[in-house]
Amino acid sequence: MTYVKDGERIDDLEINGFRIIQNPLFFCFGQDSVLLSDFATVRKGSRCVDLGTGTGIIPLLMAAKCKGADWTGLELQEEVAEMAARSVQMNKAEDVCHIEVGDIRCIPKEWRGAYDTVTCNPPYVRRDSGLKNISETKLISRYEVTVTLREVVEAAAYILKDKGNLAMIHRPQRLTEIMEECTSHGLEVKRLRLVQPYIDKEPNMVMIEAVKGGGRETRVLPTLIIYNKDGSYTEEVLKIYGKCS
Repeated sequence: MTYVKDGERIDDLEINGFRIIQNPLFFCFGQDSVLLSDFATVRKGSRCVDLGTGTGIIPLLMAAKCKGADWTGLELQEEVAEMAARSVQMNKAEDVCHIEVGDIRCIPKEWRGAYDTVTCNPPYVRRDSGLKNISETKLISRYEVTVTLREVVEAAAYILKDKGNLAMIHRPQRLTEIMEECTSHGLEVKRLRLVQPYIDKEPNMVMIEAVKGGGRETRVLPTLIIYNKDGSYTEEVLKIYGKCS
């Protein structure tokens, strides 16, 4: 069976033999998705949803790591979702991964309170921050043109069981907003980790884990440094990528 269409490529995920189909015209996955898949707490037997799954990178990485019993990737853009579904088929992962076309703002009623874990790598930039001259697919992935931070948190709260958890990666500049939205929707941030490109640079990403109905204590983890001074990956990042001997 031919899984790849014109203009697409296959990238090696370098874990458990898994690969992924990507199209440079779309929004290809980046470092943030890999970091989030490592950060998220997913217990054995958990039912999980990845909101705005894009290429399906997070469900595929989690399936490769055998984290969770079942993953559903929800994606608004039909063409992108179809490509993600082909990646699932290519990896023979249909028993644990499912890609569905759908809108984060219109979650199916049967999903209410049905899942243990929600992950999301949402658009980082507010719509009013100045739209760029890029393709519609990349615009939707980067800017809040089809879904806002509030709507992402609202959807997660709707989907999660009591004591279920949301794992999300975002920009530190919006951390106050993230925590406010979580609290207002019954989710309490229990773990928080900042990510810095270099030890002497400001953080450019933040990862949070919020628990539905959790207590109001937050554990702040040590900052994750991506690069050494010479531009090579730090030992911890190499471990995350599975490249540490």
